[in-house]
Amino acid sequence: MQVEPTEIADVKVIRPKKFGDERGFFSETYSERSLRAHGLALTFVQDNHSLSAQPGTVRGLHFQTPPFAQDKLVRVTRGAILDVAVDLRRGSPTFGRHVAVTLSTAAWNQLLVPIGFAHGFCTLEPDTEVLYKVTNFYSAEHDRGLKWDDPALGIAWPVEAAAAQLSDKDRRHPTLAELDLVF
Repeated sequence: MQVEPTEIADVKVIRPKKFGDERGFFSETYSERSLRAHGLALTFVQDNHSLSAQPGTVRGLHFQTPPFAQDKLVRVTRGAILDVAVDLRRGSPTFGRHVAVTLSTAAWNQLLVPIGFAHGFCTLEPDTEVLYKVTNFYSAEHDRGLKWDDPALGIAWPVEAAAAQLSDKDRRHPTLAELDLVF
């Protein structure tokens, strides 16, 4: 398993090894031991799985506040996404900046999004399935969001705002300037 820093060092791209032959492939997609060897001591407590039928589906930008804040390990099992993590850590030199990585079944890569970041993605292909592990349980009371297309974030989303498929909840999130900072 390879672990690589991104432009924001705390956000990591993870590349599990994949072994294939005429039958198909095998991959160890998560190993606590391998992540610990890279200095990442995380305990995941919940797996989440989403299916987005249409390309241009945007989910996010989401995060949970303490004490239910979550690290996330995100991967794609079918299709492709532009995966985005926005730094919300007050006092961080990268506050308000983001990392955007294409995750796909073809690339077989993952993104580790640490606590203190808002997370979201846009599907690039039809019938895209995303699985992600989290280090804390879901709590509706601590569930928050950030406006996905806030111009202050400068995210180059692969879909125009008018064409994006969004939930009503995701349409109503505040901008970074309006957000109560919790990290």
